[in-house]
Order: sequence, then C-alpha cells, then structure tokens
Amino acid sequence: MKELRDRVAVVTGGASGIGFALAKAFLGEGMKVVLADVEEPALKAAAEELAALGEVTSLSTDVRRFEALTALADHTYSTFGACHLLCNNAGVSVAQLKVWETTPNDWEWVHGVNVRGVMHGVQAFVPRMIEAGGEGLVMNTSSGDGGIAPLATQSVYASSKAAVSILTECLDAQLASETNLRAAIFYPSGGMLATGIWTTRRNRPAELAREQAVPEGSETTFEDFMAGMKAVGIELPVQDLDELAQHAVAGIKNGDFVIMIRREEMEQQLTDRAKKLANGENPTGVIPGI
Repeated sequence: MKELRDRVAVVTGGASGIGFALAKAFLGEGMKVVLADVEEPALKAAAEELAALGEVTSLSTDVRRFEALTALADHTYSTFGACHLLCNNAGVSVAQLKVWETTPNDWEWVHGVNVRGVMHGVQAFVPRMIEAGGEGLVMNTSSGDGGIAPLATQSVYASSKAAVSILTECLDAQLASETNLRAAIFYPSGGMLATGIWTTRRNRPAELAREQAVPEGSETTFEDFMAGMKAVGIELPVQDLDELAQHAVAGIKNGDFVIMIRREEMEQQLTDRAKKLANGENPTGVIPGI
C-alpha cells in the first residue's frame, strides 16, 4: 500500500499508546481513521483530539467479543464505505508470574484480547475487504516477547504474542495466494515503550478477575520499573511512540511483512534459538530467582 491518502484505517486499542500514535500518523498521511477501544472515556478524548487532524470516527469495542468487531465493521463501512488498513492492535498483559501461579482467568483475559481479538478482527473485516476487490492490509501487533524470543516471566503474554505472529504468517500466505490483500506483523520496538500495557488491569472485566490475590511485587508501573533499573545503574532507552508509528507507516508503504525497528538484529536471536532447539535444548534462558 504505497498510497495511503484517502484510504480508511481501523485501529483497535486506539485510545492511547501505540494505537493512538498509529492513528495520528495515519491521519498525517491523509487517511480516514476509525478508532476503537474498550476504555470509553479515553476513546472519546482521543477521538476529539485527533479530529483536529482529519476525519475520525470512533466506537467502543471489546475485541474479546466477535459481535463487537462485527459492529465495528458495520460502523466503518456505513461511515466511510471501506476498510483498507485493519490494525489489530489492542493488547493486555498480566503480572509476571510463574506458570503455576497464573489463574484460568489470567489466560482467558489475555488470550481473549490478544489472540481472539485479532482473529475476530480478521473474521469481521477480511471477507468485506476481499469482496471490495482492491488492495488492503491487515497489520497485527505482536511483540518480540513471544513472537521472537519469549521472556520466561511472561508466559501468558508471550504465548499470546507467539500465537499472533504465527496466525499472521498463515493469514498472509493464504491472502497472497488468492486476493489483493496482505498481512503484516508489527513488532513495537526500538526501546522501552511507555504505554498502557503496564496498567491494563484497569480495564480487566470483573467477570475475569483473578481468582486469587496477585503475589506481592509481581506488578509494576512503567515509571517504577524505569526507576528501579536506574537505581541499579541501568539506563534503558525509551522509544518515542510517534517515531515508532512513522516507522510503521514506512513499513506499510514499503510492503514489509515484518515491521520492526532494527529488525536485522533479530537474526542472531533467531539463529541462536534455532541452534538450541536443534540441539534439543530449551532456547528460553533460565532467569535466576523465578
């Protein structure tokens, strides 16, 4: 998709963080944007702010529910008549826990949003995008934590993002064989990301609350994490979200399947991982103290 002007983009998880930055970047390209998020006050505020930059509409959307994505597709097509770029970006996470300390609801919530949310987006939009006959793109937000090299402390989140990466590979292969659509994996990267993923528990539905209290010290905010790193002498780079979104735009225009800052650096990670697997070893390193 080299030309974005006057095309229509749909962004889930668009009220803040990466989704908001993507929406702003798309508007800067002259696109029309449909903003979706489960957090209604933040969604309303984001839509009002972005309206100064171009044509924006919004709809409260819980991506865990297929009917919500169907409603979002209906809203998109009735408002703008098309969808050319579907960004399945909504994502959540839970505390860093040992697998046996997680609860069924941890998995139900995270995989409901991160995996089924992506699938619901594909199921609700792609048939209409195919029927339209033109070119289009489905860009799914994954993570290096899972999609490339999982962290042992993030079993719930990392496994969901590994699923998104594989799902997207399969989707793109299928689309390329018989349609004008393609799919892409977006790996937010470049440094630490100050996004709402650190505090997604604020949107956790009551029916999926944890069945037991979270172990002390297993949850932290971005600010506290960075302060803790600095206290032990570690200065971590922080990636500007607007720059990240511009990198995504460039990847979309270039037709990249993997959209990632410094993606060439993943080669060594994946090579090391493959060697360990081929040797019958666990490629996920042991983390002392967990």
